[in-house]
Amino acid sequence: MTAGGGEEVPEILVPVAEQFRRRIKRYGAGPRGVCWRSAERQQLRFEVLAAILDGERGNISVGDLGCGYGALFDFLGGLPMPRVERYVGYDICAEMLRAARRRIDDPRAAFIESSRPTADADYGFAAGTYNLKHDADDATWNAYVKISLAELWARSRRGLAFNMLSIDSELRQKNLYYGDPSDFMEFCARALSPRVTLLDNHPLTDWTILVRR
Repeated sequence: MTAGGGEEVPEILVPVAEQFRRRIKRYGAGPRGVCWRSAERQQLRFEVLAAILDGERGNISVGDLGCGYGALFDFLGGLPMPRVERYVGYDICAEMLRAARRRIDDPRAAFIESSRPTADADYGFAAGTYNLKHDADDATWNAYVKISLAELWARSRRGLAFNMLSIDSELRQKNLYYGDPSDFMEFCARALSPRVTLLDNHPLTDWTILVRR
């Protein structure tokens, strides 16, 4: 599978892209189109992720890996402070990107078909990006996610924020990945930065990790 610009998408992501293509075709550009249960829960996840921006008072740039139809830009772009001066959303599903471009004509926002960030930004985000693994086994998906996080970190000048379904979730779906926060805390502290924060004290079935330079 080849994304825009000629990039060869990793084989592990091909069925993921196809599943999201079917989701947005069925449910449209809304939370259910990207596998969120409700707009309220999606909003809460964005609020938790945005904790990485605490203390910022000026203009920032953002890279959003797995941007879907651009919902994170709606949220971040509406913040009074810090102001998002530049946002680039990346996704492997062309239908998602078309929906994002139809919805958002803000000159600050751009959408690129890619499985990895291609430009530097102050902050990197991965909001639900790693939840859907389709038929990949957990060990293979875990290894892929860590490579992806390292790529996102390399393009993030100040910090990154990502979330993942918790391994402690009582209800499981076979095609979803449930991550161990201890494993990813250790990985981030070892491979990215010692400035790592885990947020899991919220009424959601996932956890969030913030990593700062």
